Amino acid sequence: MTATEYHYTTYIKSTPEKVWAAITNPEFAHQYWGNANFSDWKQGSRWEHRTTAGAAVITGIVRECVPPKRLVLSWAGTGDHDDPAKHSRVTFEIGLIKDMIRLHVTHDHLVAGSDMAKGISGGWPRVLSSMKSLLETGIPLDTWAGFESCCH
Repeated sequence: MTATEYHYTTYIKSTPEKVWAAITNPEFAHQYWGNANFSDWKQGSRWEHRTTAGAAVITGIVRECVPPKRLVLSWAGTGDHDDPAKHSRVTFEIGLIKDMIRLHVTHDHLVAGSDMAKGISGGWPRVLSSMKSLLETGIPLDTWAGFESCCH
């Protein structure tokens, strides 16, 4: 199996604390992502990406948590939670450059050509763009508009 990785960088007119909250606060994340992230955000804790109905669709372990600068999560479908070999990794790095934030997201340890790799390659740009719009204007994008017809 060949591993692959994706890197995404965006610049946001915001603060490190607001970007951190956008990722870790369920009510905030739901506004731009459609689903929400739940955890106590302590290293070693489980986290879940849940639908509005409360069903977990992605799960993993908090590997590193340094608010509001760095968050590292393992990432897997719910059926693969107990098999660490099937987890990929997402790293959020939040840096301040003058009056803007540089948010760099790395999603690695993915199996090249897998459904997960295909899904996140189209998903992360939409999610991060919608987050940026919400933080800067107060209005998120219609994050998943046309996603099914164009990307699956």
